[in-house]
Amino acid sequence: MAVASGVMDRSRLGSLLERERASYRDEHPRSFEAYTGSRHLFGRRPMTWMNKSAGGFPLYGAKAHGARVEDIDGRVLIDFCLGDTGAMAGHSPEPMVNAVVAQISRQGGVTTMMPTVDADWVAAELSRRFGLPFWSFALTATDANRWAIRLARAITGRPKILVNSYCYHGTVDESLIVVGPDGRGVSREGNIGAPTDVTITSRVAEYNDLEGLERELAHRDVAAVLMEPALTNMGIVLPQDGYLAGVRALTAKYGTLLINDETHTFSAGPGGCTLAWGLAPDLLTIGKAIAGGIPAAAYGLSGELAHHLENRSDLDMVDVGGVGGTLSGNPVSVAAMRATLEHVLTDEAFERMIELAGRFTAGVQHVIDSYGLPWSVSQLGARTEYRFTSPPPLNGTESHAATDAELEDYLHVYLANRGILITPFHNMALMSPATTADDVDRHHDVFGEAVDELVS
Repeated sequence: MAVASGVMDRSRLGSLLERERASYRDEHPRSFEAYTGSRHLFGRRPMTWMNKSAGGFPLYGAKAHGARVEDIDGRVLIDFCLGDTGAMAGHSPEPMVNAVVAQISRQGGVTTMMPTVDADWVAAELSRRFGLPFWSFALTATDANRWAIRLARAITGRPKILVNSYCYHGTVDESLIVVGPDGRGVSREGNIGAPTDVTITSRVAEYNDLEGLERELAHRDVAAVLMEPALTNMGIVLPQDGYLAGVRALTAKYGTLLINDETHTFSAGPGGCTLAWGLAPDLLTIGKAIAGGIPAAAYGLSGELAHHLENRSDLDMVDVGGVGGTLSGNPVSVAAMRATLEHVLTDEAFERMIELAGRFTAGVQHVIDSYGLPWSVSQLGARTEYRFTSPPPLNGTESHAATDAELEDYLHVYLANRGILITPFHNMALMSPATTADDVDRHHDVFGEAVDELVS
């Protein structure tokens, strides 16, 4: 691979993208027909976010197993998207499938509003991994975050939640705030049907900015800082030295609780960033991957907070107090969590997944260096992402500004046309226990070809 100038021809990019989209359309006639023929799905998809597709229409799934997906046109793709973390255990891992089938087929029921003994095992395992002693269950990380926020407000008596600009915590209303051009918080562009001005419920600070965080916490109206230990959904943004320790010190100083959302950062290891980096949050939320793709989530809290809540007679923790759901903690979800944590996403599995991500990172960096591109690549455990800027962004606003939609679409559709799937919302690749070194190397071959056509 010869060293090139690193100069990208934007007119060439446009023509290459047009070519790749035409090929995509030709190779996926059944997916195109299914999409254009949809009449009763809002946005033509089960969820409107599924319209995010570099090829102009989404691929329709037919099968998925391990680190492979197959679309309805019979094309098999190496899957580095893995359900945007939901299938980090690989698609349909055998222990999880067996546990779910056994729960249903032995007449164990799908939802009973009764606890199962598996729940205690799962809670104990989450305690071992993340350090927090008490746990409760939800069906999505969004719900886990909502309920953790409600608990934080009840405990502190404070109204506001602080998040990082361009963070991702699902569809939590309080999280849809960003730092505006004047440094003040404003509603994130595109926020749909907000129940109230987000600045009434929330404060915001840039990630890696302790000065900005302290300025906001000094108002002493923030119940909790809800944050990912590393930003992920706006591209991986890693903490600078001392930043996370500074966050913990400032939250303690101002009487604010700290909630770590490990839903995506679980990729850092068997106990996420909390274990890997020795963090000490007051609450922790996690979802998606912990049940092998079956809807499930959990939130943990410290002994001090649990004791406080248990002794609050004014809080309805049993019926309609705003925390809980009929399907939460159902036997199927709990059985899937136990099987996934006990047999699939084990400590040993993470060692191998992280090693493969290192191979992925090194290979992408080699292509970037070989072509002299002003790009960068970042790794968070089993997750790797390449960005169209160098050095890597330090906060969410910088990361958002580095987005290049046309270039991103070109790489995504180029990869998809050659049998490789990465996360549609950004350039993220995730390793599963089923991913192989050959899968990683195949990505590098195709990624290198895509860059070679683009750079002169």
